[in-house]
Amino acid sequence: MNASVSASSDNPLAIAGLPRRRLLFASLCAGFATVAAIGLLGVSGWFLTGAALAGSAGTLAVAAFNYLIPSALIRLMAIVRTLARYGERLLSHKVALESMADLRGSLFDKLAAQDSRKAADASPGEAASRLIDDVAALEDLVIREPARHAALVSAAVGLVAASLAGLPALLFLLAALGLLPLLFARISAALTRAPAQQAAEALGDLRSRYIELAASRAEITAYGLAERAFGELEPLARKLDRARSALFRAEALQGGLMTLYGALAMAGLLLLATAPAPIVALAMLATAAAVEAMGGFARSLLRRASLHAGLNRIAAINALDPALSPQESAPPAMLGIGHHDFPARSRIALTGPSGSGKTRVLLALAGMRASTVPLSVDGTPVDQCAARRLSAQFALAPQDAPLLIGTIADNLRLARPGVSEAEMWAALDVAQLKDRVARSEHGLATPIGEAGGILSGGERKRLSLARALLANRPWLLLDEPTEGLDGQTEAALVTALSSWLAQSETGLVLVSHRPAPLVLCDSRIEVRALC
Repeated sequence: MNASVSASSDNPLAIAGLPRRRLLFASLCAGFATVAAIGLLGVSGWFLTGAALAGSAGTLAVAAFNYLIPSALIRLMAIVRTLARYGERLLSHKVALESMADLRGSLFDKLAAQDSRKAADASPGEAASRLIDDVAALEDLVIREPARHAALVSAAVGLVAASLAGLPALLFLLAALGLLPLLFARISAALTRAPAQQAAEALGDLRSRYIELAASRAEITAYGLAERAFGELEPLARKLDRARSALFRAEALQGGLMTLYGALAMAGLLLLATAPAPIVALAMLATAAAVEAMGGFARSLLRRASLHAGLNRIAAINALDPALSPQESAPPAMLGIGHHDFPARSRIALTGPSGSGKTRVLLALAGMRASTVPLSVDGTPVDQCAARRLSAQFALAPQDAPLLIGTIADNLRLARPGVSEAEMWAALDVAQLKDRVARSEHGLATPIGEAGGILSGGERKRLSLARALLANRPWLLLDEPTEGLDGQTEAALVTALSSWLAQSETGLVLVSHRPAPLVLCDSRIEVRALC
């Protein structure tokens, strides 16, 4: 990992692309809330102690005691604390949510533009859940940033209050506050690092397995495997529960130790104080607030350290080149398959039995998998071609026809920017899906749910084909385009495709076990012979 990524991972605001000035007002509100909270405690302590002393001194002392000003101060500081705390929460969450929304879009764009042949060896479910957790953790850090600033303000105010109780009390509190982050960072690491790591791993395992099972829910229901699926998830859920329970116990113990530390700090200040009792009471309560705030500061430092790996992952993605987006157009290239060279606009059928590697050839040309046979574009081996170059040459309609949740138009717009509705209808007409969409109440706005929703397997495949046609690439890659279609629809699709290929002067690389689509091609290559 380069130095810039490593440096960025130490600064969550830099990773989020968030200028510090955007959190300035939130930090100011947090500072005002802290000062008001300490002032509220301090004045309350001074007021109660002073009132008690006045009461014990007799009637004249009680009559002379001014309770109106401290009462008004207590109310004022309570109001200021409430308003400032509300402002801090409102502003910090607003900034965090807005910045994370921008960051998520940016990370997705950069990941989508990268070469999938060089992607990390991880399942989509695992990678997605890990990225979701990393961004959520970063969002939490951004929200907590004003509280870190407020903790420093709290310590400063506490020291000012302690100085009123005498120099020994001030020095003692200074030492206690300075030692607290170092001491509790170690204690927190010892208590929470292991259970936090175990909880994160358990959650990742549970999410990944759940995503895998959810993708097969139709088969699970059809074969009555629900109990077996629950049985696979149950031990993972128990593992997560155990890890979280251990984490909660560790955090409770840490809170108890923090309370004890605050009590010891107050006791030490009481023993060393040389000021009158009301001032000592003020200083003690201010000390309690300062210790509590610095404890939060220490936990924040630990949380940053424990999330270092996740922040590094986000920083690494954020450092990717955003310019690796597909080219919108490119001149047609000559295609080499094995020892055969095919000029642009050629129509090639890949033949061979199932498992011989036909689909792998299409995926390699599309830049999605490494090549297992000799393939080249204008003489350059495909494995040496950038994904951007391959994307500019080839449009793939794969066998499994993946679709996004949204509408028919949303899925067609993925082909390229600026696709018009007229172009969508024309592509659907070639794919023999126009009448089906036109009969729908919502037309192009027909919603598509998970796994294609209301569309049948053949309809999903034809929608994927229409999307590939709209890409306007020099070469069209088709994997079993008529599988699942009746004979009449298949014949109409083959005829329409033949006319479209001739009119658009697009090259074709076809994989089909059905004979009808093979009439589109004038060359055939046995893939097994190339290996």
